[in-house]
Amino acid sequence: MTCYKSAIVLLAFFLFGPSNAFQLPSQAGVVSSLPRNVRTLKMSDMNEVEKLRAAAAKAREEYERLSRRILIQEAGKQIISSTAVATTPTKTLSTSELRHLASSIDFASGDAASQTRALDSLVDSGDFTRWKSAVRRTASAAVSSNMMSLLKPYPVTLQTLESRTGGKVTATSLGIGGEGDVKFEDFRDLTVAVVLGSTALGIGALAVLPPNVGATFSYFFALIPVGFIGVGSIAPGLIAGAIQGARGESDDESTRKERICRHEAGHFLCGYLCGLPVKSYEINPDTGAACVEFHTDGSDGLRKQLSEEDIAALSVVAMSGSVAEILSYGKATGGENDLLELQNCFRRSKDFIGSAKQQDLTRWGALTSYSLLKGNMDKLEKLVVTFKEQSSLADCVAIIESTS
Repeated sequence: MTCYKSAIVLLAFFLFGPSNAFQLPSQAGVVSSLPRNVRTLKMSDMNEVEKLRAAAAKAREEYERLSRRILIQEAGKQIISSTAVATTPTKTLSTSELRHLASSIDFASGDAASQTRALDSLVDSGDFTRWKSAVRRTASAAVSSNMMSLLKPYPVTLQTLESRTGGKVTATSLGIGGEGDVKFEDFRDLTVAVVLGSTALGIGALAVLPPNVGATFSYFFALIPVGFIGVGSIAPGLIAGAIQGARGESDDESTRKERICRHEAGHFLCGYLCGLPVKSYEINPDTGAACVEFHTDGSDGLRKQLSEEDIAALSVVAMSGSVAEILSYGKATGGENDLLELQNCFRRSKDFIGSAKQQDLTRWGALTSYSLLKGNMDKLEKLVVTFKEQSSLADCVAIIESTS
């Protein structure tokens, strides 16, 4: 029976053929049912997209190839320039010859750009070697100007500063710890002493002297506290100086001039090594010592905002005067204006410098200037004498550049 049924099914299949009643329409049938223009448009769009992708990939490959070629060429130029400069022999010139070369530079005008160009050319020619030596990575000033500076600030604590300077440079020796300052309590105690002393003198005058004379002196003694308070309100520095003088902390005239000259010599030495152009150099009529001021707006004297390299160099130079005092006297007394000027430089930085980083930069500047000054103590001592004698900037430059 089963074989019979199977035979009937096969017979029906061969007679009527396979049916497509339960088959899904093919994809070709669906596409063929679309209008001919729509099919042509879609195929054309796909071809355009593929062409654009291929063109973009080719352009990307060409860009990468050209970029690699440019980088290789620039690196080759830098290597060739460095090699060419390295082969330039360093000349050994006498102090008089160095002075003659330095005198050709126009320091009087205070033009930062012209000073920098002139000094850079003397370095590239092999005549000078110390200009920008604290920041240059190569023997060429021109090539080094396009490289990263050697001065790279890093966080420095007070403990690190003290340990790496043999305990010489501290907050107290820099004059920023406040231990030796004249405090409010000192003014208060002196005011009370003046009032009580004047009162006692007035009473004594009335008791001892004749009536009319005693009354006159009594009025005079009564005006002393008024005058003291008036001076303290207008010029408290005078009273502070008197207090320090009573403590025996003030210097005599010759020591004061020596300290100022050493302070300014430290500024000039570090400023020259860091590549800062001179803005002014003049004799202070009050002290009779030469004073130097550097540009704080970049080597071209035109930048309103200061780069990281500018801030690093200015931090070193700002602290160098106080450190130079410390190396000879154990404590600095003339660094307040330098710190104020450094604060102004921090405000002009391209990148925001917070309070913590400002303190790090100040301590790092003190440590770096200590290293520079210790490594050039012979030149520092000669510069101190030169500043005392009110010599020219050409003489100062010749001393730094001299090998003797």
